[in-house]
Amino acid sequence: MTVDGQTVAVQPGQTIAAVLHSRGSGRIFCGIGVCFDCVVTLNDVPDVRACQRTVADGDTVRTSS
Repeated sequence: MTVDGQTVAVQPGQTIAAVLHSRGSGRIFCGIGVCFDCVVTLNDVPDVRACQRTVADGDTVRTSS
C-alpha cells in the first residue's frame, strides 16, 4: 500500500490504523469506529475510519488533506 506517497509493507488483516501506528504516523483512539479521530482519505474517498478498514492490495492512503 502507499501512505502519503511512500510505499509501505503491510501484513494481511492489518487495519489501516495499525499500519499508520506502526510507522509512527498514526494514533489509535477508540479503535472501534466511534470517535472518528482516525479518518483518512483512502483511494480518493475522504473520511474513511482507519481503525475499521483492513488493508488491501493497491490501497492509497492520505493522512491529511
